[in-house]
Amino acid sequence: MSPEHLSPLDLAFWRIESAAHPMHLGALAVLSADGPDAAARAAALLAERCAGLPGLRRRIHDVLLPVGAAAWSPDPDFDPARHVFLTDAAAAGAHTGGGAAGTGAGAAGAGAVDPRAAAGPLMARPLDRTRPPWEAHVLAGPGPDSFAVLFKFHHALADGLGALALAAGLFDRQPPFAPGPAVRGPARPVPAPRGPGAALRRLPGVFASRVHDLGQALEIGAAVARAGLPLGVPDALVAAEPGPGAGAGSRSVAGLALDLDEVNLIRKAAGGTVNDVLIALVAGALRRWLAERGDPLPRGAGPRALIPVSRRRPGAAPGAGNRLSGYLLRLPLAEGDPLRRLYAVRAGMDRNKEAGPARGAGAVALLADHVHPLGHRLGGPLVAQAARLLYDILVTSVPLPGLTFTLGGSTVREVYPLAPLARGQSLAIAVSTYKGTVHYGLVADAAAVPDLAALAGALRAELDAFVREVS
Repeated sequence: MSPEHLSPLDLAFWRIESAAHPMHLGALAVLSADGPDAAARAAALLAERCAGLPGLRRRIHDVLLPVGAAAWSPDPDFDPARHVFLTDAAAAGAHTGGGAAGTGAGAAGAGAVDPRAAAGPLMARPLDRTRPPWEAHVLAGPGPDSFAVLFKFHHALADGLGALALAAGLFDRQPPFAPGPAVRGPARPVPAPRGPGAALRRLPGVFASRVHDLGQALEIGAAVARAGLPLGVPDALVAAEPGPGAGAGSRSVAGLALDLDEVNLIRKAAGGTVNDVLIALVAGALRRWLAERGDPLPRGAGPRALIPVSRRRPGAAPGAGNRLSGYLLRLPLAEGDPLRRLYAVRAGMDRNKEAGPARGAGAVALLADHVHPLGHRLGGPLVAQAARLLYDILVTSVPLPGLTFTLGGSTVREVYPLAPLARGQSLAIAVSTYKGTVHYGLVADAAAVPDLAALAGALRAELDAFVREVS
């Protein structure tokens, strides 16, 4: 059987990773403890179940042909103990310097340990590239009646929906859209007609396809150029460049839980989509946070947010790998009125949707399809450095199914999605909705953003002010 090569985009995510900028997604699940040994039982269950999921037993390795490519293969030495870890949350946070505590429904009570303090340093630690690229850290002790699990999946393994499908296979039940993370076999090629006549008949189609691909690449490249260099970006959104040979950078994590009913109240009163409101809340929170820090607000064009967009067909099961494009959106931080900020976000997103996810500067991920594997291998570091020129902040949404997840009888109460940080950027924001609650997961360069909890508080204040505005 021929090896299953990484797709061009998956290969790009694999090649741009560095020790200071690991390219893994994360999800921090907070669970109600079903007994004093709930965390230990959960770790044992995760170890048992991961051994039975082929999609979690595969590693990435280089191949000879095509030059620069990489492929999936089963790990002959797969050991769950190298992927599932039971850790005391307080010791993890204290040993690594801690992180930013979050606010909201999941905030730790008096005397309790917030699992986000441990999640930050764990998110900074790269995955072992010689093993299947994922980990699960069971964090015991966030509170007397709860524990947490931090999942880490390399972006080459899955996008947000794919990571959800992989994690769902480890819980007590799976969402109906995820039939199970199975190994994708290589696509069976359709036998082509033979003979010179058949080859000649195929030429027009092949030529037209190549011309279309070249035209799309040129159009996206031109849109990237028009997007311009960073202008008026707040210093807080720019991380210092790591020195030569720098190891893992520092990370802090914060989380915020908001009532979905309040978000829908804003949407019904002002129009747009729930996603428009969630992005507008980010813009307003950034404005508040910068003002509280005493930083000058950007004038005119605001920071550029990359909004990832799934290219999977609606209703399709999340497959392995990445099927992503994106929209580029200027966040209207200079606008002081929350309703006007929402209208500006809505107008920008409407323009992006009208153009579609295959056009515009946000579709830069599609350029990976036009690069030879050797180009990914040699140009990965250069592409990683260029991310700062393409966008200033990542704001991504990961939809969750309307199910209640359980693990060994313990119920998942909160799910905070966590996104990777590109080189030169200090903040990434991910958002999911679970059980009627919107969960914001914030990941920051701890050196550039030492007050991440204040930004989470600004998100809360922005929602409260918006609700008062429309009530």
